[in-house]
Amino acid sequence: MIFQPVLHPLLLVLLFAPVAAVVVWVILRGGGASTGSGSSTGSGSGRHRTLWSLRLVMVLACFVMLLRPGLPGGATQTLATDTDIVLVVDTTASIVAEDWADGEPRLDGVREDVRAIVAEYPGARFALITSDAAAEVRMPLTTDTTALMGSLDVLRPEVTSQSRGSSIGIAARLLSDTLATAADSSPDRSRMVFYFGDGEQTVDSAPESFASSAKYTDSGAVFGYGTAEGGPMRINSGGVDPSSGSGTGSGDYIEYQGEDALSVIDEKNLAALAEQLGVEYEHRTADAAPTLPEAPSTTTNYAESGEVGNVTELYWIAALVILLLLGFELTSATMLIARLRQLRAPAPGPLRPGPSHPGPSHPGS
Repeated sequence: MIFQPVLHPLLLVLLFAPVAAVVVWVILRGGGASTGSGSSTGSGSGRHRTLWSLRLVMVLACFVMLLRPGLPGGATQTLATDTDIVLVVDTTASIVAEDWADGEPRLDGVREDVRAIVAEYPGARFALITSDAAAEVRMPLTTDTTALMGSLDVLRPEVTSQSRGSSIGIAARLLSDTLATAADSSPDRSRMVFYFGDGEQTVDSAPESFASSAKYTDSGAVFGYGTAEGGPMRINSGGVDPSSGSGTGSGDYIEYQGEDALSVIDEKNLAALAEQLGVEYEHRTADAAPTLPEAPSTTTNYAESGEVGNVTELYWIAALVILLLLGFELTSATMLIARLRQLRAPAPGPLRPGPSHPGPSHPGS
């Protein structure tokens, strides 16, 4: 038997001891409330003691319920993925090009794939890096997947007016540093890298290489988004306008030479990036789920992932006793009120004759 009290046990004792003492005093004081003689007095005293004894039981049941008793036992095996996963997301203007599914932004596809990754590797730690004109760690390694998805939900591309072109490899140095730090702090954990982008290189220089991260990367993938036909991109003014459909703050599209500018996927660049990291490349579409690699077997083990002890709660038994006693109290109160009403009602008595009136007088009477 174990206890998980809702308050400190000493505080519970201080709360309930005075109440229990008053009830015991009333019980010991006897049934002075009854009137009459002989057996009437004895029966009234017995009912009085019984009623207050049940109230004492109710007080004790409340005390036990707040102690939250339980039985230890049973164990639930859990799967732990002792892996650090770094997500690198391209947040240039092209990430909201509308050629995902039925004209939706590519960023919607990224969010869906990250959800699949989170579900595939339970217990892993996740970090989020974004890259546009500069690379930035949006979220350090954490097991808080709710925070991760929250960060992705509010993620927006760079402001269009501030865009000066970008390199798909601008996050290479930051990724290498992040992986190296994770390897130093937790050498026993494996590391996975997932890159999300369209491969468009919008500066004249060649992309930076991710080869320095390969020695820290045990697995992962490069996911490419977009089509060869390309998709238009809405202007991001830095605000939030629900009417824009993509939350980028404007309903207008980026134009080039008087027409809507189109972002086209560059799978050659993405395949080269995947080769540098030593992972597989996959072109992503909305009609298929992502192909996710298995987590390294040395860090995922059902048998050794740990067990979480379960407690069989017993407080509900005390709660049931309280419920039954409250029902008894309500029934007793209802019957008492009914008796009081009967005592207050006037008892029917014999009919009394009305005042007599002298009859008419007759002569000679």
